[in-house]
Amino acid sequence: MAAVTQPMLTVEEMRATALESRREILKMIFDAGSGHTGGSLSEIDILIALYFGVLRYDPEDPKWPGRDRFILSKGHASPGFYVTLARAGYFDPVELGSFRKTDGLLQGHAHPMTPGVEMNSGSLGMGLSFALGHALAGKMDGRDYRVFALLGDGECQEGEVWEAAMSAAHHGADNLTAIIDRNRIQNDRFTDEVMTLEPLADRWRDFGWNVMSCDGHEHADILHALNAAGERGPTVIIADTVKGKGVSFMENNPGFHGRAPTADEYDAALKELA
Repeated sequence: MAAVTQPMLTVEEMRATALESRREILKMIFDAGSGHTGGSLSEIDILIALYFGVLRYDPEDPKWPGRDRFILSKGHASPGFYVTLARAGYFDPVELGSFRKTDGLLQGHAHPMTPGVEMNSGSLGMGLSFALGHALAGKMDGRDYRVFALLGDGECQEGEVWEAAMSAAHHGADNLTAIIDRNRIQNDRFTDEVMTLEPLADRWRDFGWNVMSCDGHEHADILHALNAAGERGPTVIIADTVKGKGVSFMENNPGFHGRAPTADEYDAALKELA
């Protein structure tokens, strides 16, 4: 087994890394003049826990066959993903400045041309199916890697998510973990206004999944759930998060789903994240 070149972080180090990552996310989106702010801020603690506490990978060999796989199904929240990949050593952090530029390495939606990205994203609902394919392939090939997929909660209104969930349970994909960024906002409205998801945990159980929950902003809680996943078939972790986490006027605000902050908002946000 190849060694992970990125050292694992303590919980205290994860907190500091997440704070700095939030500043980097805002800078990327502000400089680009567009991007998905709220969902990137809600997911970042999950990504930090994954990449610096759980995942087995080698950024010097992004396609190493023994690597654990991570699939960002909610691909519009790419800024948080890119900041994490840069910190993990997949590419030079200077590339964060290429976000959403036509010839840049980092497009608005994640794309496999970027080192560390497994799946190109766009329309929601596809990531769990893609992750299941990797999980089943690993079993067929006799490999022990794990597969993690991060989904948006509004995305769980998509029928393909439940087709994949049913298939994963049928095939006993205990190497597959789905994580739901349960921030309760989709696009410009709250999820309950569009289509209620509750009882979300019971619905996953009915599809044959092991269900766990965690505070999606507490790294110790996230790590506990991630490390316990897979004990009884496919596992879904419902991570309770706050959209726009870390910036008071962005938190629980649908207006920051898909727009960049203004100059005044950017300055105010950085002061809160100092």
